[in-house]
Amino acid sequence: MDKEMRVAEHPVLGEASFGKEVVIYFDGRPVPALEGEPVAAALLAAGIRAFRTTEKRREPRGVFCAIGRCTDCMMIVDGRPNTRTCVTPVRAGMRVETQHGLVGEVGL
Repeated sequence: MDKEMRVAEHPVLGEASFGKEVVIYFDGRPVPALEGEPVAAALLAAGIRAFRTTEKRREPRGVFCAIGRCTDCMMIVDGRPNTRTCVTPVRAGMRVETQHGLVGEVGL
């Protein structure tokens, strides 16, 4: 796993403490991740940039605000749609799927 793709030291948050290496599944494919890091961070470190598509034009979306306020990083996580992956911590074996459009109402 390439830990160099992660922020190890942040000017505000300080030094990162990386969890143990685990595997999550993105659209059925195994992706290495660090337990406790945001799902979005694991996907970005693996080179995955598109998390969902817009409903009308099917345009790709990824991380935008990275603090859980927008809807760009929403994906289906363990069968639950509209999950904000930028604030959802990784657990071993998670199933993360590309989401097409937004499902139902989304509370911001």
